[in-house]
Amino acid sequence: MRILVTNDDGIQSPGIAALAQALAAIGEVWVVAPDRERTAVAHAVTLHKPLRVHRVAPRTYSVNGTPVDCVNLALLKVMPKPPALVVSGINKGVNLGDDVMYSGTVSAAMEGTILGVPSLAVSQEGQEVFRFNIGATYAARVARLVLDHGLPEETLLNVNIPDLISSKIRGVRITRLSRRRFHNPIIEKLDPHGRTYYWIAGKRISWSRSKDADHEAVEEGYVSLTPIRLDSTHHEAVAQFRAWEDVVAGRGRPAVVPKSNRRSSKQVGK
Repeated sequence: MRILVTNDDGIQSPGIAALAQALAAIGEVWVVAPDRERTAVAHAVTLHKPLRVHRVAPRTYSVNGTPVDCVNLALLKVMPKPPALVVSGINKGVNLGDDVMYSGTVSAAMEGTILGVPSLAVSQEGQEVFRFNIGATYAARVARLVLDHGLPEETLLNVNIPDLISSKIRGVRITRLSRRRFHNPIIEKLDPHGRTYYWIAGKRISWSRSKDADHEAVEEGYVSLTPIRLDSTHHEAVAQFRAWEDVVAGRGRPAVVPKSNRRSSKQVGK
């Protein structure tokens, strides 16, 4: 049974080493990961330069591309047969709520799901020191369950482990994605020549969507397991927008949208 391991922190990250070691007790582990850190590249695919694969060790390869590139190359070129499972991580830092939209870790698992392989993303809370051995233990438990029971179609699992020793972790919760709010998300500064430059940074100041929220579970000392679907269509809103079809086609008058369904520009933003 083959398992593909990848990440966005790079092939030298201790997180991927801990994950590969834990999963070796379950199956034959193949590691295909970026040759350097590729944090927050989301679902980027390299189209404007050649990709090169370097063999680092037996069944271990580095790629000069993104996490999504790594999954594509692993499944379609590197591995002799498709794996039974793709596991991405262990990421340095959590991927909660809206973070999944930017995360290379989660995007690698999404790509595995797109290619028809059950996949999960694993992230470890921490600061300067990360308890990857604990994250790897939980990742292996989830991996066994996925291999035994499978996942719903077009669904991946996003796993986040709190920064606690094993005895302090209170359990596991099945969660939903939160929504985050930032204070001063873009920081403006001047360089020594007086020219303006920017850092996309800021401090997270609040969360919303608190019912079964992933951030809340981690804050309370639980491992968070969030099922994520590839289909992000707002199915409940499709009927509402049917009235727009003739208008956009130039065959009708604008429909009146009830005020309760409108969203003002003041509500938009992180």
